[in-house]
Amino acid sequence: MNSPIWSGVLTISLLLLSNVIMTLAWYGHLKLQQMGVTTGWPLIAVILFSWGIALFEYSFMVPANRIGFADNGGPFSLLQLKVLQECITLVIFTIFVVIFFKNEHLHWNHFVSFLLLIAAVFFAFLKTD
Repeated sequence: MNSPIWSGVLTISLLLLSNVIMTLAWYGHLKLQQMGVTTGWPLIAVILFSWGIALFEYSFMVPANRIGFADNGGPFSLLQLKVLQECITLVIFTIFVVIFFKNEHLHWNHFVSFLLLIAAVFFAFLKTD
């Protein structure tokens, strides 16, 4: 169970879950506002609400980084973990926007930026030794 492949799968799974929760924390309040749920809330209440969600998210992000980090026996360098996390964030965010914010539209420049991020992952994992 401590194989690099298992650590990698577990790390990516935890990163996916943590990013779903973090996207809800960062952007979910905007959808709630559109729905009229949080319209009258003061900004501090929205911040505390989002912070409470983000605190829960840490219970997935921190283990993902700990399990996946090469110095702890995981398969990823610190830079690779960060690039993975950013790409996962973009994928989760894009899915969230397409599902919950129908007035937002993807354009060609968004797809180009996605391709450049995929290139970033390629270069981050390219062996240089």
